[in-house]
Amino acid sequence: MKIIKNLAAPIQKYRYTLQIVFALIVIWIGIEFHLFITYLESNGTGTFFERPPGVDSFLPISSLMSIYYWILSGILHNAHPAGVFILIAVLSLSWIFGKSFCSWICPIGTLSEYIADFGDKVQKKLFKKVYKIPRFLDYPLRSLKYLIFGFFAYAIFTMSAATLKEFLDGSYNIVSDVKMYYFFADITSFSLKVIGILFLLSIFIRGFWCRYLCPYGALLGIMTLLTPNKITRNADTCTDCGKCSLVCPSRIKVDKVKTVISDECTTCMLCVDACPVNDTLQLQNIINKKRVPKRIVAFGIIIIFLVVTGIGMLTGNWQNNVTKEEYLQHFENLEQIDHLTN
Repeated sequence: MKIIKNLAAPIQKYRYTLQIVFALIVIWIGIEFHLFITYLESNGTGTFFERPPGVDSFLPISSLMSIYYWILSGILHNAHPAGVFILIAVLSLSWIFGKSFCSWICPIGTLSEYIADFGDKVQKKLFKKVYKIPRFLDYPLRSLKYLIFGFFAYAIFTMSAATLKEFLDGSYNIVSDVKMYYFFADITSFSLKVIGILFLLSIFIRGFWCRYLCPYGALLGIMTLLTPNKITRNADTCTDCGKCSLVCPSRIKVDKVKTVISDECTTCMLCVDACPVNDTLQLQNIINKKRVPKRIVAFGIIIIFLVVTGIGMLTGNWQNNVTKEEYLQHFENLEQIDHLTN
């Protein structure tokens, strides 16, 4: 079999660009939120800066509760409405393009990827090879994120509409983003040590947080198993070079299967780009057997995210209706507010 060089333009430049764009958006949201917090700290005497709705993206548990409350009651709760549409956008992406949010958009996923790339270089220099955790440990460790997600899912989906409303209406939910800000702004030495340990583990074990601990990733992994669009391999034209498996950040043995069915596949398309034989590896709809072009993945991710979040904006369900006076009142009692007293 003659190896034909894949001349299709690599999709990675689009993926890296999208990662950078969303990372910059997150930084901008962080700056705006800092200015909003500064206003609260001034007790209303400083310049007022609007709270950025995008900060809701860091409140997935509250967003999931709001979605479930919406399903039960038919009412979209107005404390963190942007988070609802962001989560719906992410779930929609995962159902159509697998866990693509993790490798194309998520800032934590992007940071994890760059740390892992740095870690690979360090390990090659120190040990002449890249360390991989044994599979007999990998599988039980991967279950941890599902146990964490299962805990949250059980707690949420056993709540009645009345109980959900009581929590969503409470002070803790309203200022949960502010509490999160101070968790990092006034981070304890213990939390800093935990983050440091996660950082070190991520250097030596690729995607440690994402692969083993992220409950968000567990939810998206379930959606990934349901997507009809999966990486497929043409065994007849495959040369068994193994390049696809070598570049896979999720350690999937792409060269050993006809269809990649894995909760860890993030549709990063690295395996497709690495394949030296045209049309041997491709993203394919397993129902109608139609190929999904790589550029459709890139532009599809952007369009789906913008359309769903755009609906939230156009319907007036983006910015919450909590007034600055209410925020100032809650801020005065911030230290006394927790998830128990609410």
